[in-house]
Amino acid sequence: MICNKVQSIFSDGALSLHTRSLKYGKLGQGVLVFVSPSIVKRQKTHFHNLPCGASIILGNNGYVWLYPTPGQQDEEAGGYYTSMEPVSLSDREVISRLRNCLLALAAHKVLLYDTSVLYCYEASLPQQIKDILKPEIMEEIILETRQRLVEHEG
Repeated sequence: MICNKVQSIFSDGALSLHTRSLKYGKLGQGVLVFVSPSIVKRQKTHFHNLPCGASIILGNNGYVWLYPTPGQQDEEAGGYYTSMEPVSLSDREVISRLRNCLLALAAHKVLLYDTSVLYCYEASLPQQIKDILKPEIMEEIILETRQRLVEHEG
């Protein structure tokens, strides 16, 4: 998997891509989640380090990459990380919880951006990771997430 930027789109549909900085390149250990591109909020930056210890790349194409936030990371590194060390159990649990939160948000057509993902993650903490995708628990988590988003915006 690589992360790149679309430099230009030609009239025949061909794309010109680039990976000119450390922000782009081969993605390290993580999880790929696909959601509808229509629910990914367009922002100036799509690379986010979340306070839960994981990072997320929200692609405009609906591809979302979740990975553990490296300890010593260059600000411009983005998802490019070359360590092949085993991912710790706690990091895998955070990534799994985030994955299930993304699927829950997508199922309820909630706009995906760093704040909505973080609020959903926090709302899911009382639940076991495997239970997040149960319909009744998912609705409860999404309701709390939506309420927090309304309070945040208002």
